Amino acid sequence: MKTLVIIIHPNLENSLINKRWIEELKKYPNQYTLHDLHQLYPNEKIDIEKEQRLIEEHDTIVFQFPFYWFNCPPLLKKWLDEVLTHGWAYGSKSGYKLEGKKIALAISAGINKEDYSETGRYKYTLQQLTTPFEVTFNYIKANYKPLFAFYGAEHHPNQGKIEKSAGEYISFLESL
Repeated sequence: MKTLVIIIHPNLENSLINKRWIEELKKYPNQYTLHDLHQLYPNEKIDIEKEQRLIEEHDTIVFQFPFYWFNCPPLLKKWLDEVLTHGWAYGSKSGYKLEGKKIALAISAGINKEDYSETGRYKYTLQQLTTPFEVTFNYIKANYKPLFAFYGAEHHPNQGKIEKSAGEYISFLESL
């Protein structure tokens, strides 16, 4: 079964990392379903039933987004709030439609990895800062997996580092 990659990037045309990852994913159309929320919902009016059906059709879901202001893009938060409804994602006998589904995050972070450490500039790791996602996905009984991250995007990463990350991203997805 294909892996669903939900792309949430408010400025994808100017992205270096996320755009390159998407190019790499497109080489494997039989393995990955690409779902770009900003392209589908430029007015942010999410088709909840369509999103829920898409989730139900996949056993592995990856949320791919840039990490800024120590959080996800607002459209992802809106998506979580609207799509993960009571009676579907949790809270009833017929709920828990994501139970057992593998869920992971693929994040491009502008800040260098050493800044995301307990002794670094921001005092927290990326894993610690994304704990609310882990708690959310555990709450709906999904199988939350470790995240994949590219660090230092705003510090002009070289093309070699970007290319290497594209291959590593595919390896990460295959390991899920």
